[in-house]
Amino acid sequence: MEWMSLPDDKLKNLVLKSRLVTSKLMEEAVSQAVTTARPLEDTLVEKGMVTDEQLGTLIAKYYQVPFINLAKLTIPESVFYLIPERMARKFKIIAFARDSAGLKIAAYDPTQKEILGFLAKKTRTKVIPHYATALDVVTVLRAYEKDLQKTVDSLLKEEVWSPKTLLEDPPVAKIVDLLIDTAYQARASDIHIEPGENDSLARFRIDGLLQDALHVPKFLHDRIVTRIKVLSNLRTDEHLAPQDGKMRVALEEETIDIRVSIIPVVAGEKAVLRLLSTRTRELSFADLGMNEADLKKVAAAYSKSYGMILSTGPTGSGKTTSIYSVLKILNTREKNITTVEDPVEYQIKGANQIQVNPKANLTFATGLRSILRQDPNIIFVGEIRDADTAGIAVNAALTGHLVLSTLHTNDAATAIPRLSDMKVEPFLVASTVSVIIAQRLVRRICNQCKQSHSITLVELVKNFPEAEVRQIIGSAKTLTIYTGRGCKACRFTGYAGRVGLFEVLEVNNNIRKLITQKSDSDVIAGTARQQGMKTMLEDGLDKIKHGVTTVEEVLRVTKAEFLS
Repeated sequence: MEWMSLPDDKLKNLVLKSRLVTSKLMEEAVSQAVTTARPLEDTLVEKGMVTDEQLGTLIAKYYQVPFINLAKLTIPESVFYLIPERMARKFKIIAFARDSAGLKIAAYDPTQKEILGFLAKKTRTKVIPHYATALDVVTVLRAYEKDLQKTVDSLLKEEVWSPKTLLEDPPVAKIVDLLIDTAYQARASDIHIEPGENDSLARFRIDGLLQDALHVPKFLHDRIVTRIKVLSNLRTDEHLAPQDGKMRVALEEETIDIRVSIIPVVAGEKAVLRLLSTRTRELSFADLGMNEADLKKVAAAYSKSYGMILSTGPTGSGKTTSIYSVLKILNTREKNITTVEDPVEYQIKGANQIQVNPKANLTFATGLRSILRQDPNIIFVGEIRDADTAGIAVNAALTGHLVLSTLHTNDAATAIPRLSDMKVEPFLVASTVSVIIAQRLVRRICNQCKQSHSITLVELVKNFPEAEVRQIIGSAKTLTIYTGRGCKACRFTGYAGRVGLFEVLEVNNNIRKLITQKSDSDVIAGTARQQGMKTMLEDGLDKIKHGVTTVEEVLRVTKAEFLS
């Protein structure tokens, strides 16, 4: 959580005292929470031991305030907007009702006496605090999201901006600030600003897909790009060559780093801004949707002091986020973590991070050689791209270092012949690689507008191999699946957030024999499946069955794999 929650030890005692969970199940939950570096609260709900509402009721009782489920309420706008947006976001509080007794406030941390006192003074009424769960508060806060197009249009129509003034000195700085803040609130990973023939279009990449966000007059495009160049310390007089830079922007919630790329296209210059928020790097494997059996395999691999952990998948599949999740768990004062990345996306407190710089002859291979002289315990190589890097990484894993890296392969098993293509001897691969994680990202169904309906086995096998479908749903002839209708909370897409589909290949003795025998990837994958490995497709079908994602999403990211 990015804000204060009830300490795990107090929560554990509360739940045990309520007898909602047995001591044995609680120990399992505590163990998983420690392994995944996540709050016990989240683990208990995800494992289905308690509901969000049961936990909320218990915590509210601990705080000695009433529990409120905001999702079940219709909040009057006149009450909701009593708390200014900046304050509501900063302190995670919602005004949800007002009557003769006073103003009712929902908060994840109802002990914020200073802010509650301020609100009482401002509204001249008694403030009655209630407890609401984190998910509930965050969902309702989305109601503050404004229509960016309407906001910018009204800004350009203000009387202050006469036609002449607008042409000479348009409110570009305000537009850029609004664009970045709105993208952040929408949890966008990127902003694309593209010149067209008649206008300029800004699009947000949300949950992996681009969505139109803003159209502005064409004459504003160059000014917006120039403003971005100024903030990123790029040359404002260069319009014909690509430029890369970065900026830091202070928002109410946090100060974010933004990576900027500008390239010349036919109609002008296109700018792409990558928002690097701490919200992304704080994700754990459990947040990303890895099942318990696979979590144990990964935990066994990173618990060793040597060996190699590989994360594979195409660009944008969450490989780096997965590796950061492991580094977050391993990051202690007793260990020296050193990384070589291109680019360094997030700064890890306490780690030594090296940025690849080809102009200074600092490549993955040369950086890795230098790292080995720095007495590291754990090494993260951003990507294994060539034979030189592969050879050094494997030797580092062989000589007592824990090495983490990423590869571009379609599934877990094909990572092994990929290393062989890079001239790494099969016996070295067999003796160093501990686990290979293949993954894709699919969009989660929005919890606020989720609806169910049935699908027959016949319909499912039209899109998925029957063997995999049977593996997940057994002998049933129909399956209850879920979709999102679309609502304000999910920007009417039916989806909110993303979840991973994982395939975790544990390199055990049987797999090692196959590697040293130079068996092809199909044989290795087949043996791994016999030993219990769940494929990404099976993981996707399992997540469809449990109402996490949709048939369409799993097809979107996996169809190419099972048709090949």
